[in-house]
Amino acid sequence: MKDTGAIVRSAWEAGIGVPAFNVPHLPMARAIIRAVADEDSFALVEVARLEWEKFSSRSLEAVAEEFHRWADFDHVRLHLDHVPAVDEDDREVDYLPIISRAIDIGFQSVMIDGSRLPLARNIEVTLEVAEVTREAGIPCEAELGVVLGHEEVPLPAYEELLRTGRGFTDPEEASQFVRETGCDWLSVAFGNVHGPVAMAFRDRKKVEARLDLVRLEALAEATGIPLVLHGGSGIRDEDVRRAFTRGVAKINVATEIRQVYEAALGRGENEEGAAEQVYRRVRSLIRETYRVSGSRGKV
Repeated sequence: MKDTGAIVRSAWEAGIGVPAFNVPHLPMARAIIRAVADEDSFALVEVARLEWEKFSSRSLEAVAEEFHRWADFDHVRLHLDHVPAVDEDDREVDYLPIISRAIDIGFQSVMIDGSRLPLARNIEVTLEVAEVTREAGIPCEAELGVVLGHEEVPLPAYEELLRTGRGFTDPEEASQFVRETGCDWLSVAFGNVHGPVAMAFRDRKKVEARLDLVRLEALAEATGIPLVLHGGSGIRDEDVRRAFTRGVAKINVATEIRQVYEAALGRGENEEGAAEQVYRRVRSLIRETYRVSGSRGKV
C-alpha cells in the first residue's frame, strides 16, 4: 500500500489537490469514503481534537474504528488533523500522548499545531513530533501563521484581515521552520480562515475568502515541500484551483460538509438522510470545485 506521504507528494508534483474531509459527526465518515470512491478520486478522512471535544465524533479511537469499517485504501487514508499545543480556548494541551495514541491505532499521518506559540517554541514542539512520526514512518503536518476562525469570538472584519495580512505566514520564517523541524507538510495562512466552531457562531455562513496567491508562490519557493490549505470551505473556486498549481497539495474541508449534515438534522432528517446529503456534497466538491474526479490513478 502506497504511503500517505508519497501520495501527497505525487499530487504536489502533479499540481493536483488532495481533499481532506473532516468528521465532526461519526455517520459522515462512511458517506465521505463512498463519495470519494464513487468519483474514483483520492482523499484523506480526518478528525481534529476539537471535533471530539466540541462535536460528536466522540474520540480519535471512535473515528478510527468507523473509518476502518468502511475504508477503501485505493481511495482514502486516515489523518489526524489539528492537535494543538495551545487550543482555541488558550489552554495548553498535552499533545504528544494524543499523537502517540493515533499512531498506535493506525492513523497514517498526523498534524501538530503550534501556530499559537512563538516561532522558537513552535519549532521545538514540531521537531519533537516530527521525530516521533519519522520513527513511525508516517508524515508530520505542522502549521505556521495563524488561520483564524476557531476562536470563541467572531472573526475581525475579513477585508481588514486581507488588507493587513494579519496572521499570514512569513516566507522567511517558513523557510527556517521547515529547515529546522523537518516537517513533511506545512499549513500556511494567506487569506484562508477556518469556519467557526463556537456554539454561538457555528451555523453561520462562512465568509467567502480570497487567497493571496503571490504570497503562496513565495511560500512554496521558500519551503520546497507540499503546502496545506486549511479553511477550505467557502473559498472562491478559481482561487482553490490556482492554489493547487502553486504549491498546495492538501485542502481541508470541514465547515461546508458539517453544516450540510447539521442542517439536514435540523429539518428533521435522520442520521442516514443527513449523511446522504454529505455524500452528495462531497461528490460535488470533488467533481465541480476541485476537479479531481478520476485522480486516484494520478497520485
